[in-house]
Amino acid sequence: MDGRRMRIGEVADRTGLSLRTIRHYEEVGVALPTARTRGGFRLYTDEDVARLLVVKRMKPLGFTLEEMRDLLDVLDRLQDPGTGEPARDDLVKRLAVYRSLVEERCAKIRARLSDAEQFSAELTARLREHRDRPGAGRAEGRELSR
Repeated sequence: MDGRRMRIGEVADRTGLSLRTIRHYEEVGVALPTARTRGGFRLYTDEDVARLLVVKRMKPLGFTLEEMRDLLDVLDRLQDPGTGEPARDDLVKRLAVYRSLVEERCAKIRARLSDAEQFSAELTARLREHRDRPGAGRAEGRELSR
């Protein structure tokens, strides 16, 4: 880390999260800013941004706030050189469980996306079918262009 600290607006730009969401994650203890200015403005480091990105990626996969906290704790403790070997082995096992959960949830999302894409293709085919009829599409085109 270069020691550079960012205000919340820059963090929002870098993460794609809203200011409100970032503040919410602070309030619930998932991602805290490293420091504050004398005026009370939140200051974030690159590590804080990385934590917010982990949370951002977990959210659409349906992880709870408690699971987010737990995974962040696992990741923090694995980075800590003071974590002993028995604890590290347990942490690696917990990390593997989270990875498996992510893979399962991604597979479900891929299946849902495949269904949605197939549905879109079916609607496109029906639209073509009706537009390709003689005399079809003229009224629809005017309606859609309004």
